[in-house]
Amino acid sequence: MDTRQLEYFVAVADEASFTRAAERVYAAQSTVSAGIQSLERELGAALFERDAHGVRLTETGEALLPEARAALRSVERMRELADHDGPLRGTVRVGIFTNLTTIDLPGVMGEFHCRHPEVDLRLGPSPSGSTGLVEDVRLGRLDIAFHGLPDPVPDLLTIPLADSSFLAVLPETHPRAAQRTVSLAELADEPWVDARAGFGNRVALGRAFAVRGLTRRIPTELADLGEIPRFVATGLGVAALPELTIIPADGVVVLPLREPIEWRLSAIARGRPGRAAEALLSLLAERIGGVGAVG
Repeated sequence: MDTRQLEYFVAVADEASFTRAAERVYAAQSTVSAGIQSLERELGAALFERDAHGVRLTETGEALLPEARAALRSVERMRELADHDGPLRGTVRVGIFTNLTTIDLPGVMGEFHCRHPEVDLRLGPSPSGSTGLVEDVRLGRLDIAFHGLPDPVPDLLTIPLADSSFLAVLPETHPRAAQRTVSLAELADEPWVDARAGFGNRVALGRAFAVRGLTRRIPTELADLGEIPRFVATGLGVAALPELTIIPADGVVVLPLREPIEWRLSAIARGRPGRAAEALLSLLAERIGGVGAVG
């Protein structure tokens, strides 16, 4: 058994596809398939079920996947300890938000790449928002992720980055668009445009409604927060978003909510991040949060 076989195993499990796994590990699909078959022979058990519908972990594969992730993290840690004074190397997988209007995330990531060009930085969002990103960090699929859930994540290292108040987003033709402020109660009976279930802003706003004994109807759900104001402008509904996620759009007005609702953007990682991940966390805190270096 070698680490490359374990990398193939984890990649196929994460991607649920030999083709995508091969692209991820920069190997031919036949090489990945041969590596998995060799690992299965060595273990004496099948790790995947393969059929016309795709690739799924077997019960044994499910049980062994956390151990494979832990083994790969240990090997990476050993390499870092052996080369502690050398340049940062390795891979840092980061789960990001793509709609942070007042934060220059591309600039921060570009600065990190310039500082540490030998680190393979991999960036991508989650279709299930903060909930999916937190789970991906817990399972070892990601090294770092942003999250905006209202509750702390006690089993992960958390770096607060920015706080932002929710603002109401209304069509400019809405009867309440001329008000100076608007309350949740005044908007509760409206159709809403919001992020999909699992996104941190939706969880926080849903909790604010529940605390006040209010309910709402969400006929329009989007995976891209930046598109929400454009859908509101067409008259499909109203919205409320953290200010730093609102991308201005023609045909909408943005009003303060009468009840202050705060949203916090944080970065999370597992308890013992590698050197490269720790360096990126420190840069995020410095450039976005100003909360100092990672301890």
